[in-house]
Amino acid sequence: MIKIYGLISFLTTIFLFAQEKDSATLISEVRIDAYKKPTSYISATKSVAVVSQNLLNLNSPERLLESINQISGARMEERSPGSYRVSVRGSSLRSPFGVRNIKVYLDDFILSDASGNTYLNIISPQLINRIEIYKGPESGDFGAVTGGTLLLKTRTSENLSGNISVGSYGTFNESADFSKNLGKHFLQVFQNYYQTDSYREQSAVTRKQFFLKDNFQYTENASLKAMVLLSDLSYETPGGLTLEQMQSNRKQARLATKTLPSAVEQEAGIRNKMILAGISHEFKLNSNFSHFLLVQGSYVDFENPFITNFENRYESNFALRTHFNYEKNWENLSLETRLGFEGGADDIKIRNFDNNKGIQGKPQNFDELKNKSGFYFLSQKVNVKERLFADISLSLNANNYEWERTFPGSENGNVKFKDQLLPNFGLTYLLGKGFSLRGKIGKGNSSPTNEEIRSSTQEFNLNLSPEYGWNKEVGIRKQFGNFLFAEANYFDFRLKDAIVRRQNDSGAEYFMNQGNTAQKGLEVLLESKYFNLQNDFFTHFKFRVSGSLYDFKFKEYNQAGKDFSGNDLTGVPATTLNSLLNFVFFKKLSVDYSNFYTSKMPLNDANSVWSEASFVGNLQFRYPVLIDKTKVDLQFQIQNLYNTDYVLGYDINAFGNRFYNPAAKRSFNLGVTVDFF
Repeated sequence: MIKIYGLISFLTTIFLFAQEKDSATLISEVRIDAYKKPTSYISATKSVAVVSQNLLNLNSPERLLESINQISGARMEERSPGSYRVSVRGSSLRSPFGVRNIKVYLDDFILSDASGNTYLNIISPQLINRIEIYKGPESGDFGAVTGGTLLLKTRTSENLSGNISVGSYGTFNESADFSKNLGKHFLQVFQNYYQTDSYREQSAVTRKQFFLKDNFQYTENASLKAMVLLSDLSYETPGGLTLEQMQSNRKQARLATKTLPSAVEQEAGIRNKMILAGISHEFKLNSNFSHFLLVQGSYVDFENPFITNFENRYESNFALRTHFNYEKNWENLSLETRLGFEGGADDIKIRNFDNNKGIQGKPQNFDELKNKSGFYFLSQKVNVKERLFADISLSLNANNYEWERTFPGSENGNVKFKDQLLPNFGLTYLLGKGFSLRGKIGKGNSSPTNEEIRSSTQEFNLNLSPEYGWNKEVGIRKQFGNFLFAEANYFDFRLKDAIVRRQNDSGAEYFMNQGNTAQKGLEVLLESKYFNLQNDFFTHFKFRVSGSLYDFKFKEYNQAGKDFSGNDLTGVPATTLNSLLNFVFFKKLSVDYSNFYTSKMPLNDANSVWSEASFVGNLQFRYPVLIDKTKVDLQFQIQNLYNTDYVLGYDINAFGNRFYNPAAKRSFNLGVTVDFF
């Protein structure tokens, strides 16, 4: 590893003196959307990172993992193919799978349900054109989360393309994308089919997706956007192994015990069908006032054959977002005020049966949950002489749920959490062109999700409370000339009533409020522009290095008479270091060489079991061929270049020490993308 990062330094020293630099937009001048509060990256008061198309190119067809893991402070894990977990600054503490405590938007629309759960794995990575990742609480804009927010952006320019690829373990992927301006309409139609047998036993995946959007600019001052997303995802779940089982056979699924059958016998897996549809309207009343309105709904049919039961869930979701905006500009001062509301409601019917080797058996429990949440928000942006930028916001957040058991008994009730007033204040000062200092303080709150209130133990946890905390941070952004960008952020987040995951002896999970945490960290980024080397052999070069140093501790944490205060936070590595080298040879052949280092991490709250550190590399070749008005991109990707034995997603606090979900060894993917002009 030292040799590899030494190579980065060596190449950097040479190419900083290249005669001609790329003339494209400076990295510091990248624009972020911030959900319709656009600003330049260098002046942003928020702790934000942008996953550009350059990073999205690193992904294999089924996941966003490689691109997100190039972002310091963000981490995507794969417990098994199709089962992904995303964390921002350690927020996966309470997420055995999926995405919790992180708000996710798709263009204008809201992917997260009213309780805070998000089925991110239903989204095809090839649909996404750009991602903005906001770290820490942003309650004034995005509501009650303490982890962070993801804004997923789809295509905004014309395109007609198709992709087909094949790879190791029976992998096949096919997608088609059509985007076109038709008069006052911008229409996009996207379709994707993906399947793989995967590396481990009982881990096959199939995903089918269709996406349609229409952006209708029906007058100069008004636009209407509509979207429909259909997704059908099915994946098998092999389950966690003990260390001895993993060392014996990395490919095997969870084995049977004296009391429980194996994952293969029970045909363990997830089948998730979802439809999401919505419409948004934006209207500019005059030069100062505008209004935005979003209405959407979704339906989820979720099926989960598990070791101990067969669960069906039927979810109906509704969401609304609206806000009024006022903008006023003077010679040396500009103001932007926003007043609005975002809310959602979901109705979930849960049916648990015996699992007779993948077949639904006798009924166990029938339950229903109705969750309602929402927040009123007021924000004020101030720009003084294009040097001082302030963003002040306040939100009032509410959440409650009703629960009912209809079988075998009959009981019901409701729980209302205390309303939370959450302030956020950010300040950025521009010291010079491409050089800014910023500071931020804000409070976040995160209520338990439906799957935490009624977990796989099939009991309602009515005593589970929201977690909350204050985040403070400072940061610096610096552009060096026209070729190098550097950024560093230091934060200190104190979380109260932290929600943590537990497992019983059958592997069913449940959640508890367990004390407080102190989370301190440093995040850094160093990224260059594309250097034009002015020769026909080695044409262009670009590099990127990012990393994080974390000191995350439990505070005042006692469990069953044991004091875990002072222990490292479970499932969070203290150090990550990522790099990406982009080479272009012969003016055409692109080579992407990426590396990911992750330090060891505790796998249980007692800190008695730790993972091994891992170092994983990927290599990708892309070669374009022009044929008349058609561009054919040939792609060849090598995943896990060094053939490393590693785990990409641990089961933290797992009963019976079944922590390990082994990742695939070296694998290959060959594909072709055809763009029609």
